[in-house]
Amino acid sequence: MKNLFKPTLLVALMSLTLASTSEAFSKTPRKANTTEVISEAEAQKLTSRLNEIKAMDASSMTRKQKRELRHEVNAINETLNTKDGGVYISVGAVILIVLLLILLF
Repeated sequence: MKNLFKPTLLVALMSLTLASTSEAFSKTPRKANTTEVISEAEAQKLTSRLNEIKAMDASSMTRKQKRELRHEVNAINETLNTKDGGVYISVGAVILIVLLLILLF
């Protein structure tokens, strides 16, 4: 049991510090988590707007108009994806939980 304690502690500490240092050196800043809840009516409006954009004839548009539409589509998709929510657990956390359960039981 004593032989297993030190390596387990080392792995736990390394996994915790690795996650914080990798985020500190990332080049793109992360967006703040917004837990904005949109209603079904708003979601329906956004999906209908997406369908309108898909039905448009883009061949007659200028480059700037196409870019604006692409940005609008990306914004709508991000808004619709945040509606799902959910709980995410990192791989390091799962390994740590499994190790703790094995050690405790």
